[in-house]
Order: sequence, then C-alpha cells, then structure tokens
Amino acid sequence: MPIFINGREFELKPGETVLEVALRNDIYIPHLCFHPKTGKAGKCRACIVEVEGRRGLLTSCNLVAEEGMKVVTDSKQVKDAQKIIVDLILSSGHHDCLSCEQNGNCELQDAAYYLGIERPSFDLAPAEIETDNSSEFIFVDRSKCISCGRCVEGCTRTVVNEVLNFANRGFETRISFDNELPMGESTCVQCGECVQLCPVGAIIDSRMIGRGRTWELEKVETVCPYCGVGCKLEMHVDRQKNEIIRVTGVEDSPTNEGMLCVKGRYGFDFVSSQDRITTPLIKENGKFRAADWAEVIPYVGKKLKAIKKEFGSDAIAGLTSAKVTNEENFAFQKFMRSEIGTNNVDHCARL
Repeated sequence: MPIFINGREFELKPGETVLEVALRNDIYIPHLCFHPKTGKAGKCRACIVEVEGRRGLLTSCNLVAEEGMKVVTDSKQVKDAQKIIVDLILSSGHHDCLSCEQNGNCELQDAAYYLGIERPSFDLAPAEIETDNSSEFIFVDRSKCISCGRCVEGCTRTVVNEVLNFANRGFETRISFDNELPMGESTCVQCGECVQLCPVGAIIDSRMIGRGRTWELEKVETVCPYCGVGCKLEMHVDRQKNEIIRVTGVEDSPTNEGMLCVKGRYGFDFVSSQDRITTPLIKENGKFRAADWAEVIPYVGKKLKAIKKEFGSDAIAGLTSAKVTNEENFAFQKFMRSEIGTNNVDHCARL
C-alpha cells in the first residue's frame, strides 16, 4: 500500500501513522511528545503536516496513514507553523543550550536547528528555576520541562511504576511525583525510564553532570552484566579518563526496548573499582600471590581431585554468579554434577 510524502512513494504498514512512515524512511519531521514506546500523544503539535484534500495542518504523530495519501512535510506553510510552535516551546522554559547537560543530545535543540531558530522570540520563561536533587541518581529541572508527557507515559505504561503524573493545568502544568512529593521521598524505584525518554534536559542522570559533553563520549554497546535477561545497553565512555560516565538502554533491542533496572542503569561503579581482581591469585602461607591461567588451572584441578579422593564429592560445593550468561551457568552446574559428582551448586540470585 503506497503513501506519498513530498512527492516520493513509500510503502506503509497497517496501523502506521504518517510520522512513523516518515521516520522509517529517514524523513525528519520535528516531534517532541511522540516516542514509539509512549504512543501517539499529539500534545506538542510540532509534527504538523499538510495532507492533500484535508483542511488545515494535521499532527502526523496520531494521523493514521492511508493508501494513496499525499503528505507534504516541508512546505513554507508547514515550516512557518512548526517554527512558531517550536519557538513558543523554546521560549517557555530556561533552555540555555550552552550550559545544558543535554547539549548535543536534545530533541528540542534538533527541532530548533532544523527550523532555523537562533534564539527564543518570546519572554515566557518562569522567573523561578525549580530543581529537585533529592533523588540519588536523577536530577529534575522543571524550568526545562516542556510538558510533553513522555516521562509520565513511560512511568505509567512502559514500566508501570505509576509514580509520575501531571499537577496543575495550563501554563502552571508541571510533572509531579506521588502527588507533589520530592522525587527522593516518592515511591520511585530509580529505573531511569523517565531519564531515557525525556527529550530535553528536564530529567537527567545526576551523576553525569559536569563530566563531559555528548560528543566527547564514545558509545559502546554491550549486554548488562547483572541478571540473565540480557538487556542491551550503551555505555557512554570518556576514553581519556577511561571512565563510564552514564548508561542508556538500547531502544531497538527486542529484549528490553531501552528499559533498564536501577542496577543496569546506575550500578556500574564496580567497573572502575580499585578492588577488582584482574588476575588469578593463589593463596600461599596466608597470603595471595599473582599467577597466570597456565599455572592456576592445573593447580585447581589437582586440589579438587585431592579433596574428592580424601573427603568425597559432597565435600565440594560450587557457587557461580548471576552476572554470567545462562550458558556459562549451565556449563558450570554440568561440571559440578558430571565431573565432581555433587549437587552442591548454587548461584548469587540476589545481588
């Protein structure tokens, strides 16, 4: 089923919106409230387009694409209207790009750049800058909030924690935690889904503040080392300091769709710990000494054989880690049962 966008023909999938078809085909339409996980909001109005045969400009994020539909995303009328909308949003808060932690990773900044907005045209920003740093991992700056609702929808629908909601109405609308509690005193579990979904700098990882710009950090995709679910994540690494600055979920991962738990998103300090064991150790006369694998593996085999011969198989127990893969845990328990001959095997299920 074809749809025409800016004179080009594209195939559409049943149920897709015009915005989804455009984004799938690398056609940029400014959008701030839409996210694949949070649904068709239609709140920010920045994604308006022209549709032949329809009156006025329509929001593409909740406009279901139809066969034969002819859409224009880049006409003067569309871009002029988008520019006013984005300019009003930009003017309504303290969006100081030069000092903002999200500089270079901000969807509002991207939309303003696309539309040629150099600075806000209206003086609508609140006089008071209200922040909330009561949470251990998350910093909230309500003066940057654009009321897109992505954090609320993510908290309510995606991770189903139902902590975030809107308070007040109109220009006084603000995000609220458990009916106006400070975030650190609310029932928030610090999963960081709101941080992942926020398109601006209103909700950010507090531990990344002042530690590097987006373009200074290298993204390294990997798998979460904690449980066996296998959530995919991106580590944002400062190569000069050899430090992980922050972690984000991989949105297109079929395993977790960008979602992470508090351990996966914030529990990475151990990577840089000075207490990490980086080489095999052998204990002699009450003290450990460094060794290599060529020495350690025969040494452990010899010790296990001696214990089994003298005291029997059940004198040996094996403890593995929930941080390793299911396949590695399977191989370990198989070794304990088949080679050692004991069922004394367990793992640290709770970290």
